[in-house]
Parts: sequence; structure tokens; C-alpha cells
Amino acid sequence: MADRRRALRRQLVHGLVGQGVRLRAPILGALLALAASAAGGQEATVEVRRLDAAEARQGVAADATHLYAIDNGRIARYDKATGVKQAQWAGDPARFPHLNACLIAGDELLCAGSNYSAIPQVSAVEIFDPVRMVHKRTIALGMGVGSLTWIDRHDGFWWAMFANYDGKGGEPNRDHRWTTLVKFDDQWRRLEGYALPSQVLERMAPYSSSGGGFGDDGRLYVTGHDRPELYVLAVPKDGGAVLDYVTTLAIPFEGQAITWDPAQRRVLWGINRATRQVVAVKVPPVASR
Repeated sequence: MADRRRALRRQLVHGLVGQGVRLRAPILGALLALAASAAGGQEATVEVRRLDAAEARQGVAADATHLYAIDNGRIARYDKATGVKQAQWAGDPARFPHLNACLIAGDELLCAGSNYSAIPQVSAVEIFDPVRMVHKRTIALGMGVGSLTWIDRHDGFWWAMFANYDGKGGEPNRDHRWTTLVKFDDQWRRLEGYALPSQVLERMAPYSSSGGGFGDDGRLYVTGHDRPELYVLAVPKDGGAVLDYVTTLAIPFEGQAITWDPAQRRVLWGINRATRQVVAVKVPPVASR
């Protein structure tokens, strides 16, 4: 199926270029999502916006009026309306080797940090002032079940994804199947943990989950590392420690960290690493299955 999807994407793009069609980034993204949908029987999201952001290497966060493009050790704030860069924070690479996904919570910007690709895996939540763009404090999680890639606030609890990998950055005797979603209380004490379903793990291999967050429907929307796919999951209500698989949606960017737009219902932001852009898509309602 993956080979078929890639072949369709190549045919679509090369065919249009061969006919002299000049593809702008938003149009190309929408076409790639459509091709992914057609090849895999997936529903597709609809791209609604795309902005340049040089720091868009790991992910993007959003508040009502700003976007925050995230690099390994840099975060830049952009005006959402104009796309103008307003401010930037840059940290010591030795102290901040790998920031991944970030989240606006209240008046703070919380970021998942780790020592990727070093081992043993060490993780922390790094907290910033998004107005002054300065680092405020660290919640040190230390060594645990993987490398922290994203966090979210849902239903009165903190949720955090700990990635594991088959190769680079992976712990001995672990692979991507060890990727774990952990539920924490307000003091960051572990309450519960969930594994990813096999339908998602086989698509992420040999990497892991780079982004995720709960939607307004209570479901969990998760991205991998390099596929143009959004996996819709649910916390099991009838017991069990494996997340329920719901469906897969096509997206016009290849994985990485994502964030829901708090000002626009069902609008999700992601990044295109190759073009250094932040991309917004409208996510269709997902029917119960």
C-alpha cells in the first residue's frame, strides 16, 4: 500500500509538471493529500493556509494570535495574521539538544525536550514565557520509558508521549513498539500508560510518534515521523492498555509535531520540513466506528 501511494504521488506531480503546470506549495500539498487518500482509502484533510517559518523543523504551536515555529534549540514567534516574525528564543545546544512539540497552556509555552539521539534517554518539560520569549523553568522527568516528544492537557490531566526507535536514539532491547502514552497528574506523577495499536505502529516503523493532541471530540490525533498521515485513536473505555484505533486521515505534510488552533474549530497546524513552512489543515469530523 505504501509503494502504491508513493507511485500515485509521483505520477500526479510528474504528470502535471510534464504538462507545464507550475505547482505552488499549497496546491502541491493539497494534491499530495488527495493522492494519499486515493491510494490508501483514507479520508483527507483540507489545507487552508501555509506560511514560511525558517524554524519549522520539529513542529509548531499556536495561540489565538500567534504561531510558534520550533527547531531543536530555537523557538520563533510569528504573527498569525501576517506571518511576520516577531521574536525568537535560542538556547545553548548542550542544554537544549532536542526540543520537539510545544503547547500553549494558560500563559505559558510548554515544550517536550529530550537528549535525543543520546542514550540513556532523558526527558524534560521546558517552560517558556511566550510574550518575552524567555525560558522560565524545567520539569525534569529524567530517565523513563522513552524519549519525550509531545505533551497535551486533556480532561484535567497531563498526557505525554515517550518515543522509542529501532535505530538511532533507541535504547538497547527496545524498538518502536515500546512507544508509550503516559497520563500524569498535576505533579507529573504517573497514573496510567497506554501502548499504540498495531495498525499505527506498523506505519511508524522504524520511527515513532512525533506529534499528537486531543481533539474537541475527545479523540487523540497522532502523527508519526515521516508519513503524510494523521492517526485517530481513542483511550479505551472498556479496559485495556492499548489505545483504540479509529481511522487514518491524509494530511499534506509528512508527520512531525502538530497543534490544534485554539481560535479555529477543527483546524490543525503542522510543518513541512523540506520547505520550512507551517501548514494549517481543516480536519473533518470523524464518525464513530
